[in-house]
This record gives sequence, C-alpha cells and structure tokens, in this order.
Amino acid sequence: MKLSLIVPCYNEQQALPIFYKEVTAVMGAMDCEYELLLINDGSRDGTLELMRSLAQQDERVVYLSFSRNFGKEAAMYAGFCNATGDYVAVMDADMQDPPSLLPKMLEILATGDYDSVAACRADRAGEPPVRSWFSKQFYRLINAISDTDIVSGARDFRLMRREMVDAIVAMCEYNRFSKGIFGWVGFRTYWLPFENVERVAGETKWSFWRLFKYAIDGIINFSQAPLSFASWFGIGMTAFAFFMLCFIVLRKLIFGDPVAGWASTICVIVFIGGLQMFFLGVIGQYLAKTYLETKRRPHYIVSETNGGDVKKIR
Repeated sequence: MKLSLIVPCYNEQQALPIFYKEVTAVMGAMDCEYELLLINDGSRDGTLELMRSLAQQDERVVYLSFSRNFGKEAAMYAGFCNATGDYVAVMDADMQDPPSLLPKMLEILATGDYDSVAACRADRAGEPPVRSWFSKQFYRLINAISDTDIVSGARDFRLMRREMVDAIVAMCEYNRFSKGIFGWVGFRTYWLPFENVERVAGETKWSFWRLFKYAIDGIINFSQAPLSFASWFGIGMTAFAFFMLCFIVLRKLIFGDPVAGWASTICVIVFIGGLQMFFLGVIGQYLAKTYLETKRRPHYIVSETNGGDVKKIR
C-alpha cells in the first residue's frame, strides 16, 4: 500500500518546512510507503529552492515547478495526474489541513465502506463574520441549483482511493472547480469534521474578491440555473410589458387620459436596459468558459522536476 500526498504551494517558503516536519512525523508513525508531491505554482519567494533541498535529502519528495502561476486548481490536477499511490490525498502546506488527520482518514477507508474521506470545518473560528456568512450562502446556493454535493465548510483536503482519482483525472476540463468535481464523480464520501486551524506562517492567498470569483466559477461550471433564470425572467418581463401596454391603450380609449411622466419612463428604460446588460454578461460568462475549453490549452506546464516520469504538460 502506498500513499501519495499532493501539496500545492504558492509562496509557502515559511510554512513548508513546518509542514514537512509534521507530515513526515505523521507518516513515519503510520509506517507505510508514501510519496510527497510538492507542486510549485509559480512561487516568487524561495519555495522552489526549498523544494530542491527537501528532494535532495528525502527521496520520497517529488517536486514539480510550473513555468508560471497556473492556479491551485491546475496544481491539484498536476498532482492527480502524477500520483502513483493506491491512496491519494490533497492538502495545503499552511497546516490548515492538519496532517494528524491522515491516520484517521486511512482507517476509515480501510473499512471498505467509503471511497473518500473529506475534511470539513466544524466551525469558522478566526474567520471574518462577513466572509463566513457569504461562504455559507454560497454552499446553500450551489447545492440548490446544481447536482454537486458540497458540505458547508468543506475543504480540498481529502484522502481518496485510486479509482476515484482516476475518475477525476478523466475529467480533463480546463475550467476546473475541484469541490464540484469531487461531488460530481460520485463515490461514497465520509465527511470528517475538525476544528478550524489558523495558518502556521505566511499570508493567505485568498482575498474576498478572489473567493468571490472562485464562487462564480463554481456556479457557472456546475449549473445552468443562471441561464434558465435569465430566460424565464425575460419571458416574465415580456408578458408584464404586454399587459401594461394593453392597460395603457384601454385607459386612453375609455377615459381619454393621456400618459404623462417622462421621468418615470426614462427610469423604466434605464432599469430594463441594465437588466439586459446584466443577463448578457451572464451569457458572456458561459461563452467565455466555452471559448477557453475549445482552445484546448494545457492545464499546466512543468519547467523543472526531479521526477523522471512526470507528465510535464497536461
């Protein structure tokens, strides 16, 4: 039995040594074969130099360094494509995904009742209240309008059987939203709650605006509900306009009452125009995703690695 640990890294020079020390201690206590796949996602600090050093002193460390920053989704996909273990875990280097959970995860999978063990935060201690509220609303929304199964507080941290990893790799779409992909491929998942942990070092790479864009990507990638809503809203507005037109004509014919109020007319026109532009933007988002998919560009490009059989472009 072999475990593959996938660790996407972007400017994690401070956190990576702490993570490496902790994860090697945990894996040593588990007494099983493993590999540590460190993915350098175009870091601008000393992360790559640190990976080289770790690879020199530990043959179980395999690092892949991207030619530029392709994003965490690409880093995770690169790890999935190159993992060789019977079980595969993906986790962050900032210690917010505690390595101490790995033995419990493996124990649950060993029962044969589940194909995946996913970690989810039992609380959001230390997180700004506004971000927590928006996060909860996002999970409610995406579960309501899509076929995915995402538990509130879910993280990317999970341990999976090889069969599930192969299914994820087979989904080679360019616009990736892994939380949705994990749910879409199915398989039996056990949700393991844990107390929220602060970053051990460094700064978070996820600002509120980046999280908001990531949420929009998730909704567009796994739901056609925005398009359906735009269509039905357009039908509703057309029907409303027709009935209002009939009302105005009858009012003029019966009462001879001229329609006054150019200001209200301009406001209605501007309002309707704004809605049209908004829904055109929704359609544009779907077109943009389709455009990127048709280009068939690689998800990532590896410029340096110590692994001989690494898939450098995928």
